Amino acid sequence: MIPVVHHPHYVAPAPPRSTYQWNKNGLVRDLLRAEGEAIEWFTPGPMPRAWIEAVHDPDYVAEVIEARVPREKERRIGFQVTREVARRAVVVPGGTYLAARLAMERGYAANSAGGSHHALANTGAGFCIFNDLAIAAARLAEEGHRVLVVDCDVHQGDGTAALMAERHDVATYSIHAEKNFPVRKARSTLDVGLPDGTGDEAYLDALAETLSPLVEAFGPDLVLYQAGVDPWKGDRLGRLGLTREGLIRRDRWIARLFRDRRLPLASALGGGYGEDAMEVAERHVASILALGGEYLQSPLRPGAEPQPSFQPKELVATATHHSTLDGRNAEA
Repeated sequence: MIPVVHHPHYVAPAPPRSTYQWNKNGLVRDLLRAEGEAIEWFTPGPMPRAWIEAVHDPDYVAEVIEARVPREKERRIGFQVTREVARRAVVVPGGTYLAARLAMERGYAANSAGGSHHALANTGAGFCIFNDLAIAAARLAEEGHRVLVVDCDVHQGDGTAALMAERHDVATYSIHAEKNFPVRKARSTLDVGLPDGTGDEAYLDALAETLSPLVEAFGPDLVLYQAGVDPWKGDRLGRLGLTREGLIRRDRWIARLFRDRRLPLASALGGGYGEDAMEVAERHVASILALGGEYLQSPLRPGAEPQPSFQPKELVATATHHSTLDGRNAEA
């Protein structure tokens, strides 16, 4: 079974005049439910506020949680931060963190949301409020892990790169369309900017030639994967030329790379855009199934000594206990 993290708060009502597809996460959930026993479901608690503030400016965190984000920041984010959107923003990083903890036990796990790689220290940007990848990576690093963030979204992971730039226990990798958003790029540990229209073979060659050496040089013990499906040639906001099969080949290659090195892999949904929300959701679900199907063909540590078992319910209880939006424990 593929472990998938989902929370009901991932599906939030669309704010007024928003162009973001707020029903995408619900459609992803429904399509994965249709896979039946192939999927094992886990529910995260909200990320403790102190863990969010370890990455984001406390004043900005308060603005979000209290749903009073200034208009200029909302314009940069791309939508209004309502109470429901704020509640979602707090629980999504908890999902990415839980997926990482599950991956340490199972080998691979997916968050059915997240990948909000544009959010910066004191503001959101590009449909991203809190940077779940950076928050989870920082927390996991504080727990003693060397974390590699692999970002295959069509847009550069500028927020993650900027937020993790001073850490020596977190490395960031971004392969993206060089001329796409953001105009001003940050500096990842390794950036691979591709020309418009790059197709399957050139993309996969560039990925293999650049990511494998970084893995060897950095030596992570845990990988967070931003599995954006917007490199597809038909994506509304993409500028690359991958086919559907190319996206699947990308994800299978990623899964094999880290499975063969016995490195836990946790994925977050990432970007995917189009007029047909169901079509976008199908791309995301195909990504999760490709990653999980490829990685879980063999155990994480064949022949290794048994590791202490992580109990997901303990994490849910801990996160729920420590994080609130309005003085009451949020429902998991």
